Amino acid sequence: MSDTVKRSLHQRFRGYFPVVIDIETGGFNPATDALLEIAAVTLKMDDDGFLTPDQKIHFNVSPFIGANLDPSSLAFTGIDPNDPERNAVAECEALKEIFKLVRKSQKAAECHRSIVVAHNAAFDNAFLNAAVARCNIKRNPFHPFATFDTATAAGIAYGQTVLQKACKAAQIDFDSSKAHSAEYDTIRTAELFCSIINRWLSLGGWPVVDVDEETGDAE
Repeated sequence: MSDTVKRSLHQRFRGYFPVVIDIETGGFNPATDALLEIAAVTLKMDDDGFLTPDQKIHFNVSPFIGANLDPSSLAFTGIDPNDPERNAVAECEALKEIFKLVRKSQKAAECHRSIVVAHNAAFDNAFLNAAVARCNIKRNPFHPFATFDTATAAGIAYGQTVLQKACKAAQIDFDSSKAHSAEYDTIRTAELFCSIINRWLSLGGWPVVDVDEETGDAE
């Protein structure tokens, strides 16, 4: 380390634990269209303050009863919801297992709540919240509306907002033939987010300064 201060993840984002999420769907309306894939990648931080991807979890998801499946969306993602080899699970089961991992990782990082990191995060967060409501899940570890959007962050850091182009600018390998898979996109988004945060740190960003929560003054 360049100084004697040990940096920790719970300091970096004001106690929020970032979790990278990607969701593939059967359309654009979170209230009516099916959630078909969901993946999550947790992150970890070394003593110098640099982020790396940690654990990953992924599920193919069965459409909820009455869900809309837009043919153009299925053609875009290449997902066949009726393919038995998908080994799809109910969205409630997928969320339960993902939230279990997130809560455990959040606690280990001494963070008080998790926050969604995603590329065009408003889309993924809307589908996540709709699924949480359908499943009547009371213990959602994620903040309901605050997110970190890597499309915005990559536009600032690298001048690119498309995931593939942003990864290329960040010198992250990206195979376009594997894109639009929740598992693949989540891994690449996690690497992109870490690259942006680590680059900012290398440029001298994020000093370890205690800030009074009530006044906002540095201590």
